Amino acid sequence: MSPILELRGVGKRFGGLQALQDVSFEVRRGEILGLIGPNGAGKTTLFSTLVGLHRADAGTIQLEGRNLVGLKPHRIARLGLTKTFQNVALFMDTDVLDNVVIGALLHHPLPEARVRALACLERVGLASIAHKRAGDLSFPERARVEVARALSTEPKLLLLDEVMAALNAVEMAEMMDLIRALRADGLTVIVVEHHMKAIMALCDRIVALSFGRLLAVGSPDEIVRHPDVVTAYLGRAYAE
Repeated sequence: MSPILELRGVGKRFGGLQALQDVSFEVRRGEILGLIGPNGAGKTTLFSTLVGLHRADAGTIQLEGRNLVGLKPHRIARLGLTKTFQNVALFMDTDVLDNVVIGALLHHPLPEARVRALACLERVGLASIAHKRAGDLSFPERARVEVARALSTEPKLLLLDEVMAALNAVEMAEMMDLIRALRADGLTVIVVEHHMKAIMALCDRIVALSFGRLLAVGSPDEIVRHPDVVTAYLGRAYAE
């Protein structure tokens, strides 16, 4: 089966900072892929480049064989590639449903968008609070609304940027169950996360970055023992 996403030699520079350099890997259809690395490794920059918020200076990014470099974010979203945002930014004075409707409008007129949005809230377990003011939500609820809004754009490939940040152990387990359920629904998922136990338990494969460069790609067991990943990020105590 051909990969759903292929990166070949992707680079991105901001002035004198080379944020990404010669990044190449494939994402297999139907997998949960982890993306790890220390702060400043280029993870969020890579996500933003994939969805068109930044334009790659070098290389190609192909979604199902179509090069995405140079496309506007809304066109990339229409093709089926969507991300959540690390800093959840909801419209706090509107209700939960309207926050999700915004994403569904990408493909549907308003009446159908509201139906789609409600279905996405049902999928993440929040249909019962669809008419609650977003500003009154707990942080875990806000994270799930962000996931629902991304789902409302009908992605094939979903990028999750630290959706488990600030969650307690129970909430993290629930989010992991949701991500597995989304994969069972047919989604391919890439997860950026600093909770290594969660990444190791959740992901089929892991990509490790450091200073904008690819360190390694492999299974969780391979990554945790990779000497470059241990040195740059995990530390020997974790590997042992």
